[in-house]
Amino acid sequence: MVDEAEKLTGLAKHFNSQTPYGRANVTKATYVGIGLITLYFVMRSKSKKQ
Repeated sequence: MVDEAEKLTGLAKHFNSQTPYGRANVTKATYVGIGLITLYFVMRSKSKKQ
């Protein structure tokens, strides 16, 4: 029987909820997204003060 994770291709192979590797990648992507949004608002507020 073929493992479900082996059938996945493309982005689904890296971002899925079936494997620990996929769940870790989803978590990392979420943290990076939150960090980028925070960085954007911090940089935007500093540029207005000058």
